[in-house]
Amino acid sequence: MSGDGRIAMCPGTYDPVTLGHLDIIVRASRIFAQLVVAVTDGSFKKQPLFSTEERIEFVARAARDLGLDNVRVEPLSQLVTEHARAIGAHAIVKGLRAISDFDYEFQMAQINKHLAPEVETVYLPASPRFSFISSSGVREVAAWGGDVEAWVPSHVAQALRERSPRLGSTETAAKNG
Repeated sequence: MSGDGRIAMCPGTYDPVTLGHLDIIVRASRIFAQLVVAVTDGSFKKQPLFSTEERIEFVARAARDLGLDNVRVEPLSQLVTEHARAIGAHAIVKGLRAISDFDYEFQMAQINKHLAPEVETVYLPASPRFSFISSSGVREVAAWGGDVEAWVPSHVAQALRERSPRLGSTETAAKNG
């Protein structure tokens, strides 16, 4: 059941969106009246495999497929706290897989609290069946031709097969060849 009309934001790179991400999105959508999945335009840490537009469409399609009517997906090209204010969000939702995630996310929550004291950070622990899944791990397995169907929506698995030159499909080989 959703909350009292409050908006929450779930920011991330989603490169690509995984079933672990979707688990957090589904669970957060049950807590808040509206959930905005904010897909970052880029990263200082790494160059995304997929464009912002592709990542937005991957998440939006998965949300539609799951029937999440109170979820919208949009780009994020400013400070998380500024975007939260701009959309009227009262909370930033972050998923945690391990203690190492908490260490980083706790530091970010403190920075965000300094920048926007009115916005709370809410942590949702990963469901055990998804606690090992990361976007970087999915990209690595896919790049080496491994099967990632159990970790991402099928449309994302297909996009990974098409994008990765190491995969064995003749279509991909012909495009890159």
